[in-house]
Amino acid sequence: MLVGFNTGDDCAVYQISDNLAIIQTVDYFTPVVDDPYQYGAIAVANALSDIYAMGARPLFALNIAGFHTKQLPLEILSRIMKGGADKAREAGVAIIGGHTVDDREPKYGLAVTGVIDPAKVVHNSTAAAGDVLFLTKPLGIGIVTTGIKRGTAGGGAIRRAVEVMSALNKEVAEAMVAVGISACTDVTGYGLLGHLAAMTRASGMGARIHARAVPVIQAARDLIDADLDAAPGGSKKNLEYARRFVNFDAGITEAERLLLADAQTSGGLLISCPPGKADRLEQALRQAGAITAARIGVIEAEDDTGRIDVVP
Repeated sequence: MLVGFNTGDDCAVYQISDNLAIIQTVDYFTPVVDDPYQYGAIAVANALSDIYAMGARPLFALNIAGFHTKQLPLEILSRIMKGGADKAREAGVAIIGGHTVDDREPKYGLAVTGVIDPAKVVHNSTAAAGDVLFLTKPLGIGIVTTGIKRGTAGGGAIRRAVEVMSALNKEVAEAMVAVGISACTDVTGYGLLGHLAAMTRASGMGARIHARAVPVIQAARDLIDADLDAAPGGSKKNLEYARRFVNFDAGITEAERLLLADAQTSGGLLISCPPGKADRLEQALRQAGAITAARIGVIEAEDDTGRIDVVP
């Protein structure tokens, strides 16, 4: 076993030979949008993201689904799986089976298996002092999807959120591997601050984030600026937890803090890049079609607590 759960990395990695390791992850969740097809596509993009974050190539996957046919027509499950199959096909991944259980609340996702050279695994625990931090998708997904449930998110906000969540991290990951980076993780349920903290602690480093350099979906910013209760419960819990290890500058508003802690679905890659490669990485990310290639902060000197400073 090369990677287990000790550093909170994105996948398990098991070495088979000198130049081959198996990499595996599993992820599934309840619907975040109303359209079954879009939900299926988002769930697959999300599950594959863990593989990409570690610089690996996904090969095949198994469906995992919970569905209650006495409450919902089977056509809905069919549409969910069609969305997932099409997104997997876009990624060049074969879905070759799976398992479904009777469940009153729909759930869908994948168990994904991939391969990687053991010498080329990208960890979350190898960030180095002076590294530049990049983020490849905007934040605010949790706020927008909560707005969908509450009926407060408009059509434009929904379309933008679906676009962001459905985007594969495949080409972006290939670009970062080609450039050569220090560390990476993807940003999902624990929010930017939570996933960055996992990186800093595992690496024995601190970090500084420039809050206003972090890309955010405009509709999410509008919703949270108008009402702090627009943030979902998970994001509020993330922020409560983050206050233990984050030093917020007094100029950072509560809305900005909630955005930095907002729980994401199928978020972007958080990349720690040596400063001498930062310009090359930014160019490569843009050429790969990254939604954003934002420089949002830096890794600072050694700190066993993984402390994060957030400044304007």
